[in-house]
Amino acid sequence: MEGPPRSGGDDVSGRLLRLACTVSTAALAAQTVLAPGLAAATTEPPGAGAHATAAPRPPDADAGAEPGEGTGSGAGAPDAGSDADPGADLDAAPDADPESGPGSGGRSVAALLKDLQRLYREAEAATEAYNATEEELRRRRAETGRLDGDLAKARLSLHESRGAAGRLAREQYQGSTALSPYLRLLLARDPQHALDQGHVIGRLAREREETLGRLRGGERRADGLARRARAALDGQLTLAARRKKARDDVRRRLDDVQRLLASLTAEQLTALAALERDGVARAQNGLVASGALGDDGKPSEEGVKAVRYAVRQLGKPYEWGAQGPGSYDCSGLTSRAWGQAGTPVPRTSEEQWARLKRIPLKELRPGDLVIYFPEATHVALYLGRGMVVQAPRTGEKVKVSPLASNPVLGAVRPDPGGEPVRRYRPPQLPPTALPGREPGRERGREREPGRGRDRRP
Repeated sequence: MEGPPRSGGDDVSGRLLRLACTVSTAALAAQTVLAPGLAAATTEPPGAGAHATAAPRPPDADAGAEPGEGTGSGAGAPDAGSDADPGADLDAAPDADPESGPGSGGRSVAALLKDLQRLYREAEAATEAYNATEEELRRRRAETGRLDGDLAKARLSLHESRGAAGRLAREQYQGSTALSPYLRLLLARDPQHALDQGHVIGRLAREREETLGRLRGGERRADGLARRARAALDGQLTLAARRKKARDDVRRRLDDVQRLLASLTAEQLTALAALERDGVARAQNGLVASGALGDDGKPSEEGVKAVRYAVRQLGKPYEWGAQGPGSYDCSGLTSRAWGQAGTPVPRTSEEQWARLKRIPLKELRPGDLVIYFPEATHVALYLGRGMVVQAPRTGEKVKVSPLASNPVLGAVRPDPGGEPVRRYRPPQLPPTALPGREPGRERGREREPGRGRDRRP
């Protein structure tokens, strides 16, 4: 039995009702799906959920990461190049990378020593650059002084030449020179008298030409000297500015050293010293075992004087740029020692390496100079028996050290033509100057550098 027929309005209302129900159902389903994400978004601080919606990573992408850590550079992943406290405890990270840069936290003793040695090398290289500039400035000042003296003499000579030329001009104008007599000579009746007058005229003419020649030559010489003096002065000012820059560079490098040392604890400093001693011992043992060192030759007379002078400086402080007598840097000690021996050598270690005769280590004799590092930035004076005397670095004193206390570049001889002495007795070293049991010595014995026989301690 059919019901009463529905009107068009009822049919439309039904369709609208069904559409509304469908939309409500879809909205409810969407809310159910999105609710966890919305809840997380409202409970986590900004940025903390960055990984919640990230694309899936391989299973080992974050292997070993602590909860809450990601792979980015957030707080949980410190930057490897960040400047952490250089005074961090050496034992805090025993497996820390020894190659990590200055300022990285938890550095090993080896890494600290590497940084410290690098800073010392940079400071010494800057010191030798300063020394080279200072030496060049000293030569330029001497050249400027010499040119100023020559210029003053040239100006005085020019003044005298101009005075002579002025007198000549006045005499010519006043008719007191040979020009007026020359006119009279043309009218002379006595030939002999005319001939005599001709000689006089010729002599005066030559004197006039010589005076004018001296005047012109003096002017040219004075002008040339003035130009050279100005150039020398300009070069001196340039070198003075370069010296200031080099001096500031040295001070900056030394400040870096001091900051690193000041940041270390007493335990770290002790560990550094022990590690450095061990490194020197291994290097010295390796040098001796390699056979690179031969039997010491006898020094020349000048070499004996240089050795004795260097030994007398033991215990004096290192000071960059110093040449004694109260303090020294490395090349200041060697150049002063050989200067006192009567054989001047270049001021810097680079120049000593470049200009002095190079010799094999097997041919070393007391007084020779041992050069260190690829850039030739350090030098020591050879004592014998594998030992040197050196002004090592800032904060230390002139001392006796194993030859391999630094990486050896080579050796040079300031007096290659010097004849060896027939008998050589090495200078007596004070007990405080001798290192402990240095490598290369027999156990239970101690050899005095340069001495052919052992002596009991």
